[in-house]
Amino acid sequence: MREILAAQLKDAMRGGDKRRISTIRLIQAAIKDRDIAARTAGKGAVNDEEILQILAKMVKQRDESARIYEEANRLELAQQEREEIEVIKSFLPKQLGEEEVRQLCAAVIADVGADGLRDMGKCMAALKERYPGQMDFGKASGVVKTLLQ
Repeated sequence: MREILAAQLKDAMRGGDKRRISTIRLIQAAIKDRDIAARTAGKGAVNDEEILQILAKMVKQRDESARIYEEANRLELAQQEREEIEVIKSFLPKQLGEEEVRQLCAAVIADVGADGLRDMGKCMAALKERYPGQMDFGKASGVVKTLLQ
């Protein structure tokens, strides 16, 4: 994943795409921050799965920021956030559709043997492990909760 980011940064620099350059640098800075935190905690560098989690979090943050900017009628800043979201999403795996998420949640519930809301944590942990960066876990949480009730 790191090599892909480095290669994409070089391509963006050659092409003069300033938005892409700045966004990739932001991604690399977030990864470096997580690396430093991991080293401080006595762990190794972050792996690709953790990088996908960082990217998903960055998309969520920018989506929230864009919404706030739109409410404040700062449309140029909202547009900037949306452009950054598109760059970040280009590094994430294809997102699963609503019906696919529902089917996968049902399958995980069956696999884990969940029979009530107290097993929701197990189900969510399994989903995050199996499908990192492929679904919105906030929405998946609602689906799991509905299926377990």
